[in-house]
Amino acid sequence: MSHAGTSASPAKLFTPFRLGDLELKNRVVMAPLTRNRANKHDDAPNALNVEYYRQRAGAGLIITEATQISQQGQGYIWTPGIYRDAQVAGWKAVTDAVHEADGLIFAQLWHVGRVSHVSLQPGNQAPVAPSAVLAKTKTYIESGFAEVSEPRALRLDEIPGIVADFGRAAQNAKAAGFDGIELHGAHGYLLDQFLRDGSNQRQDAYGGSIENRVRLTLEVVDAVSKVFPKERVGIRISPVSPANDARDTDPQALFGHLVGELDKRGIAFIHVVEGATRDARDYLPFDYLALRKAFRGAYIANNGFTRELAIETVEKGEADLIAFGRLFIANPDLPERLKLDAPLNTPDVATFYGGDAKGYTDYPELAPAERSHAAG
Repeated sequence: MSHAGTSASPAKLFTPFRLGDLELKNRVVMAPLTRNRANKHDDAPNALNVEYYRQRAGAGLIITEATQISQQGQGYIWTPGIYRDAQVAGWKAVTDAVHEADGLIFAQLWHVGRVSHVSLQPGNQAPVAPSAVLAKTKTYIESGFAEVSEPRALRLDEIPGIVADFGRAAQNAKAAGFDGIELHGAHGYLLDQFLRDGSNQRQDAYGGSIENRVRLTLEVVDAVSKVFPKERVGIRISPVSPANDARDTDPQALFGHLVGELDKRGIAFIHVVEGATRDARDYLPFDYLALRKAFRGAYIANNGFTRELAIETVEKGEADLIAFGRLFIANPDLPERLKLDAPLNTPDVATFYGGDAKGYTDYPELAPAERSHAAG
């Protein structure tokens, strides 16, 4: 047996945690997971999505799949939005189901920036970005994977509209019954594109110095914090992940400055992808503990955590909460399985993106006999 503790004293990972004014029943977070299963005609969540999230309400906190704040913010086919009435109604059915199952759920608000394709954009226009720099990455459209389209640089007078779209999306998230929101500031999407000097070559107030490059992200944090209390707002960052061609010459200085500014704002959490997503945790040298120390709110650690590493990281105080992605795809009752050290279902990669209930809502929970055997 691992050092999970006895039933009398469970590992800290399985104990409640106070996040702002919310009481999480455990410290196991369901990470945002793009599944491309929204309605094909209006990108609204549907009954299948309701069941998927309801099944996973045992998480201390669910963070939804990335949810575009506008059609311009969409980068992949059949991902859900939160800018139309039908989408808000679809999400309301999701939050109702999660709350009925005693869960908590935050919406992840998303603008993909340059990681898009003209076929997904309003009027087949070019995707927008901080600078007209093509990303070396692919997206997913109706015909399958495709190279992303050449972006155009946002004009200075368009940036307030982006901030306003995030603010409206936060209002819609509130109307849909979400407990809070996470901003997607990771993985080479729009906010991350502004942060990094590999994608941001602007010469105005949003480019050049680190202070200028973090400006948009902080303006968005401030805008959504007028809608939700700051204790219900978090952000996801990925300091060294190369996802979607994200690069920066000095990530330690960049993210150190950003996290210091986020700390001043008193938001609930930073959700940090440590290392390269779907790759090594030590992909590039980076001092994550420096971010932990610079931020008084909760630190959610993410990327490639095993049960043992998650338990150890929380026990050592190196993170408050641990987010799991792929394991939550295949194990709707993941917190219980981890607590019992029960066997885990294996994710079926072929059914990750798009499709129906197969590989989505059909993964089995522990049977009573398996539960008692694991507990025994």
